[in-house]
Amino acid sequence: MSRIVTLGLFAVLALPVAAAAQTPTFTKDIAPIFQNKCEACHRPDSIAPMSLVSFEEARPWARSIKARVAARQMPPWHIDPTIGITEFENDRSLSDKEIATIVKWVDAGSPKGDAKDMPAPKVWPNEQGWNFAKQFGQKEPDMVIKSLPWTQKAGANDAWWKPVVETHLTEPRWVRALEIRPSSVKGRRITHHAIARLQQRETDPLAQNPDDANGQPQPGTFMEWAVGKQGEMMRPNSGKLMLPGSKIVWDIHYSNGGEDITDTVELGIYFYPKGQEPKFRQVLHLMGGTGGTGVGALGSALDLPPNTIKATEGYFLMRENGRVESFQPHMHLRGKAMTLEAILPNGQSQVISHVADFNFNWHNTYVYKETAAPLLPKGTIIKVTAWHDNTTANKANPDPNVWVGYGDRTVDEMAHAWVNVTYMNDTDYRVAIEERRKAVSTTTAAQQQQ
Repeated sequence: MSRIVTLGLFAVLALPVAAAAQTPTFTKDIAPIFQNKCEACHRPDSIAPMSLVSFEEARPWARSIKARVAARQMPPWHIDPTIGITEFENDRSLSDKEIATIVKWVDAGSPKGDAKDMPAPKVWPNEQGWNFAKQFGQKEPDMVIKSLPWTQKAGANDAWWKPVVETHLTEPRWVRALEIRPSSVKGRRITHHAIARLQQRETDPLAQNPDDANGQPQPGTFMEWAVGKQGEMMRPNSGKLMLPGSKIVWDIHYSNGGEDITDTVELGIYFYPKGQEPKFRQVLHLMGGTGGTGVGALGSALDLPPNTIKATEGYFLMRENGRVESFQPHMHLRGKAMTLEAILPNGQSQVISHVADFNFNWHNTYVYKETAAPLLPKGTIIKVTAWHDNTTANKANPDPNVWVGYGDRTVDEMAHAWVNVTYMNDTDYRVAIEERRKAVSTTTAAQQQQ
């Protein structure tokens, strides 16, 4: 209840006690948000420039934090929440309510609050620890495959290191999770991204690649790592298959770290227990957004004149029914936006996802919730449309006055999407569709009762 307070000749209406209590404080309101959405990067000895774990660490950055979160620049999550699928397993974006709370806290002077309201510290793995090991009751993956060492000299141009390493597998093994990490903290400064390709003689046509000039099967993408990714966890009862005699063909992009740094990259593999074979096989596809599919076709239509915004597109045919598990766009400094779209066999078109504000500094993988991941019948064509901005409006553009074509260098361009697909036969596909209908119906009924 409000009360009248008399000060000299003036009567002042004092704020209710409850209204004062509504001012957000760091310990009660802000710290939980930072723990859930920010500390993955903003903690001591991690990749962010400052820690947000304590009030003393966060308070000097309050105004900058407000500006970044209000503009939705942080946390980095560039998918348009108003288009296509909106439910993700790994959504680290801030809700409207969380943004409003942070803004209100800063506008109120960024009060600390009562120490007893501070949540217990969040326990993070060591920066060089493995993210998934604890979930499987392990201290490390079942297998760790290292690339060969590379020394990146101070001031040297970008380099692409592509060693081939034997897996030494003697029997087929099913994979339930994957992680990639630079071997050292210093290695993180020079490793822009790393692709582990799996080379093996496939019998499954959905995972087969054509032979190279030497009669060897071209390697298929096993996992891609870049800043912002932790790893890939397969859905229950699905996995990736490794065969005896397989090899890992590395494709590692190194950049200048300001000093001579020698490092390797490690691939951590978690297997299903022997004898436990998942029902469904998952394949990570590179779906080109520049006129074709496959590495050889990626540059066929990428030609960016100076001071131009240009769209390119590519297509991927689903030769079997499948569930799209995740979507990760990949472009370089002129990358602007990317759309993933499904053209169904009946001609109907559906937008799956749209990244409206691509940022080359963050390579987000958008993992769909199981009840939202698109189920697509065989014969579906997945269309990838990419936009590049080679104008002065693009703040990341190093030079809008040059002609840009396809290439591995950061100043060159490319456009493709990494898309994980779990394949299933007609019977299993019909079961999945029915389970989805039931899940949607149950969710809708629950929402109507609220």
